[in-house]
Amino acid sequence: MAWLEVSLTLEGEAAEAVAEVLARFAPGGVVLEQGVRFNDAEDEGTPVGPVTVKAYLEADAAIEERRQKLEEALYFLGRIRPIPEPRYQWIQEQNWMEAWKAHYRPLEIGARLLILPAWMESPASERIILRIDPGMAFGTGTHPSTQLCLELMERLQPFPERVIDVGCGSAILSIAALRLGARKALGVDIDALALENARENARLNQVDETLILGHGSVGEIRRGEFAIQNAPLVLANILAPVLSRLLDEGLGELVAGGGFLLLSGILQEQRAPLLQKATEKGFHLVESAERGDWVALLLRRGHS
Repeated sequence: MAWLEVSLTLEGEAAEAVAEVLARFAPGGVVLEQGVRFNDAEDEGTPVGPVTVKAYLEADAAIEERRQKLEEALYFLGRIRPIPEPRYQWIQEQNWMEAWKAHYRPLEIGARLLILPAWMESPASERIILRIDPGMAFGTGTHPSTQLCLELMERLQPFPERVIDVGCGSAILSIAALRLGARKALGVDIDALALENARENARLNQVDETLILGHGSVGEIRRGEFAIQNAPLVLANILAPVLSRLLDEGLGELVAGGGFLLLSGILQEQRAPLLQKATEKGFHLVESAERGDWVALLLRRGHS
């Protein structure tokens, strides 16, 4: 099926008026795109600059008639306030999800792990298979920060029996921990969509009875809102500024005495200040791993 894309780029208030006009001719709704400025490392993004408004008209027998009526509506809107001429582009429909899946491949991590897309058949392999449906959550295994976490985890011997995963995303780290030998894991995230994805991945890997998932972060765990309040291994694969804040909020207190704290999502230039803060909180460095600009730190609670 083909579609006719109609787009106009304009300023804020005018964009809203144009979107309202285009919506009359596009039953599927309109798309508004705008640039984003990040004010700091934790900023989710502040919209900035002009807005591009797009609508898609189905290319059926009545397309020319609809296009003419749309242009008339835009002409009358232009009599009220100046707007640019619309741009048109023919778009051929594709099954984007299937096209994306075609490029997602099994991924070997470290010496023992294999990340397998959920829709693929299990290969003959002696590796521990982690079935992951990426969905909308962070943690497909393709990002260096996730890979570094998994590589450091699999070297822990004997593997801790209890694990806490803060900011669990797709739950890939929690699932890996359970498959590597943990008997119970708690994964928490502040994103409800991530938790839905995590539950599906837990089911795919048949660990849904041993993986506790919940909405929250360090504060909720410390308040006793979950069945696990501390563990000999705590994981946090987030961004360094968030890790720093969580350390101040008591992330280290979730680690049982003598236990491990595995931090990832750290850029090279952020390594020293984050390690300094962890040291001040009573941890020492056991091992670090690097890939490109990214660093993961395996820390232990107590003196070296």
